[in-house]
Amino acid sequence: MSEFLANIQLGLSTALSAEALLFCFLGVTVGTVVGVLPGIGALAAISLALPLTYYLDPTTALIMLAGIFYGAQYGGSTASILLNLPGTATSAITCLDGYPLAQQGKAPLALFVTAINSFVGSSFAIVLVMGFAPLIAGFALKFSSTEYFSVMLLGLVAASTLSVGSPFKALAMVVFGIVLGQVGTDVNTGMFRFNFGILELADGFGLVAVAMGLFGVAEIMANVGQASGAPMGVKGIRFKDMLPSRSEWKEIWKPTLRGSVIGSFVGALPGTGPGIASLMAYAAEKRLSRDPSQFGKGSLAGLSAPEAANNASVQAAFIPTLSLGIPGDAVVAVLMGAMILHGITPGPNLINDQPTMFWGLIMSFWIGNLMLLFLNIPLIGLWVRLLSIPYRLLYPAIILFICIGVYSADNNVFDIYVVLAFGLIGYAMRKFSYPATPVLLGFILGPLLEEHFRRAMLLSHGDLTIFLQRPISLVFLLISLMFLGSVFMPGLRSKLVSRVRRNAPSDDAD
Repeated sequence: MSEFLANIQLGLSTALSAEALLFCFLGVTVGTVVGVLPGIGALAAISLALPLTYYLDPTTALIMLAGIFYGAQYGGSTASILLNLPGTATSAITCLDGYPLAQQGKAPLALFVTAINSFVGSSFAIVLVMGFAPLIAGFALKFSSTEYFSVMLLGLVAASTLSVGSPFKALAMVVFGIVLGQVGTDVNTGMFRFNFGILELADGFGLVAVAMGLFGVAEIMANVGQASGAPMGVKGIRFKDMLPSRSEWKEIWKPTLRGSVIGSFVGALPGTGPGIASLMAYAAEKRLSRDPSQFGKGSLAGLSAPEAANNASVQAAFIPTLSLGIPGDAVVAVLMGAMILHGITPGPNLINDQPTMFWGLIMSFWIGNLMLLFLNIPLIGLWVRLLSIPYRLLYPAIILFICIGVYSADNNVFDIYVVLAFGLIGYAMRKFSYPATPVLLGFILGPLLEEHFRRAMLLSHGDLTIFLQRPISLVFLLISLMFLGSVFMPGLRSKLVSRVRRNAPSDDAD
């Protein structure tokens, strides 16, 4: 216990430094703005800010980038409630009950409830990160390449089977991401592969270029042609109008706690994310409700659960990232890339080797969420005014900044063409309902998956049963099979049912 308190004190001394506070505030402010503005998203903002962190202390850089991440979850609810326009993909569920509340004249109440739920969900998950990340890291010290291969495979399978939409499309996108990760130089032989004679691809595709293309440029292309501005739906917001009544507090607190639990669980799974967490929390709350017909018509329970879940998921996503070195979310994958760029390797040894960074980052979560609580409630009107910026001015400026950010990463003009090409790919994927997140996860985990598979094969002299002989690896593989079974079994059941129906008329005739 004394060691735990000492670690908290170490983290506070780091997070409360003037530089850390400044960049934490900068990160959460930028994240809130990004969340309010539709069609950008935290991933594009973090990718854009990534080159700017090269000249910062690694801990300060991560504090700022993480602030952008969870700040976007707070800001995303504002446009969803006021204009039925989700600022981020994860806040799309908020539109279902948030916008009807605004239509009923309860927008101030809805905005206040989302801010409180976001803070509660984040706080719940931060406690889990503080308590479980060190335990998982100690457990992970027993991992060999065999276990790492199995847990990364589980992460990729979970990313596809738990994603919203067709799991078969998500599996295809995971494979596509793995293929993209093979481009470049073979780590073991030093030979070029799949670069098609293009020297600029000797080191493979850049993470920043791929991320900004698939998400940032694709989002902008999808929103081209929107109206020049959106009118503000609520005016004259007063603080007393935001406070829930006693009966409304009773309606809110249970869904908030349940959403926090669901979000923390889903966020801790490698390969998932806040979008899945908010959807699961909303579905669970609707099933538990005594009156499900109220959902979609302005239910506070339908607003509270997904808001708590998506913010809890964002914080819990750092558990597999910091303790195992496996990104729990696409955005956290970019954060992990930022750590690697600064010469820091996430994994079991991070907590022991970099205690100042780990505990400083965790304590900054508390500080950043408090900043967001005081930032979002008084300044709601300011964020809404940003929505009046015409799209014809906003999107060209974003494209310009994306190109500058990508070029500054490696001073390579070729990366600009890469980001534009992946923007076209991402736009086509959106049109045909192919998810982009599994691509990025496959792109990042694919080379690591190959490396650990090769290492395990060398240690076992080519014996594939090594993955079944080690208990931890076997458990992860069985869980992966369970996820895959959940995809294929419904199809098998439907085939059996259709076969029975086809045979039914002949049986009746007999």
